[in-house]
Amino acid sequence: MDSSFIESIFNKQEINSTPIKSSVKVSKNIFSDIKPKKTENIQVFLGKKATDSLKLIKGLQTIFIAIQNDTINYKSIDSILSKELISKGINTKYYLNHLKKDTLFYSNKTNTTKSFLKAESKSTYLKADEKFNLYYKNPTYEALKRSSTGIILSLLLSLAVISSLFYLLKVINQQKELAEIKNDLISNITHEFKTPITTISTAIEAIDNFNMINDKEKTKKYLSISSVQLKKLHQMVEKLLETATLDSENLMLQKEPINIIDLVEKISQKHQQILIDKNIYFSTNIATLTTEIDVFHLENAVSNLIDNAIKYGGDTIQINIVFVPSNIEISITDNGIGIEKNQQEKIFEKFYRVPKGNTHDVKGFGIGLYYSKKIIEKHNGFLSLTSNSKETTFKITLPNE
Repeated sequence: MDSSFIESIFNKQEINSTPIKSSVKVSKNIFSDIKPKKTENIQVFLGKKATDSLKLIKGLQTIFIAIQNDTINYKSIDSILSKELISKGINTKYYLNHLKKDTLFYSNKTNTTKSFLKAESKSTYLKADEKFNLYYKNPTYEALKRSSTGIILSLLLSLAVISSLFYLLKVINQQKELAEIKNDLISNITHEFKTPITTISTAIEAIDNFNMINDKEKTKKYLSISSVQLKKLHQMVEKLLETATLDSENLMLQKEPINIIDLVEKISQKHQQILIDKNIYFSTNIATLTTEIDVFHLENAVSNLIDNAIKYGGDTIQINIVFVPSNIEISITDNGIGIEKNQQEKIFEKFYRVPKGNTHDVKGFGIGLYYSKKIIEKHNGFLSLTSNSKETTFKITLPNE
């Protein structure tokens, strides 16, 4: 940097030489004839000239000339700094601080922020404990600030697109599950309805083709078989129709006081009569317990749970009734292989059945557990499930009303 730039930031002024006299230490060997009293005509140089002149003086060990506080022209520094930045193609805000002993002495801005970067300069023309700090705007911060609106809108748009894709994927999976449930339901209904229809058709065909009108015993037998199958068809149709009304307010419960202990025991005995290789055990801690229930629907709900234990459980089914304060708990436990955890919530959904491929070894529409859950909820109770690899327990909890 040339001398004209250095001199331009310092002001020329007259300085009293009296304080300087005391700061002059003369070498006795070289200038023994110079005495402090003869220093009245000392000429004081400021800035670079002072530095260059001191080099020419031999025998002076040290001379310190203090630059006064007002000797720096801050306006000139600011003007030159601005021109230099513009010449470099830098257009940014900046603040200049002059520090003495790490204390702010001068600033052309009262406050600075953390978003500013700092450049520090220690000049040889300043005292050792003085320095200039140049604060300038962070270009990255400025760029982000100017484009923040666009960035935020882009992020929001990206989030909206990503959310839409996830929602679309969720809908596609749901539609896929519904399609599978629909296909399973159609297949199950076909199998369930086909058996009684085929049986009835065979019985009627036998009566018609083999002239069994005269054989009253055989005629009665085939008519009895047809009647049983027709009842099954009627029950299946009723189940489908009742399921359609479970989610609406159209289904009104006809509650009446009933001994629930006797009711559940009779249901268990009825199922035991048709079982050959499985056993149902009934137990309770109370002899009689009367409560307000809809006998028809609650009997169907309990029967569905027992049917489920018979179809998917082991060879032992335990039914237990416990009376706890304000509640009645009916537990139905089987010693089967259990239900996988990821299936335990789904089995209460309408028409849902645990996937078993194309096999149809267990009959049903997938509405039994759904029906039971809804009926129990309409009784202000709830149905819970606990299952592991050794046993499965459905527990009905009803308020004792």
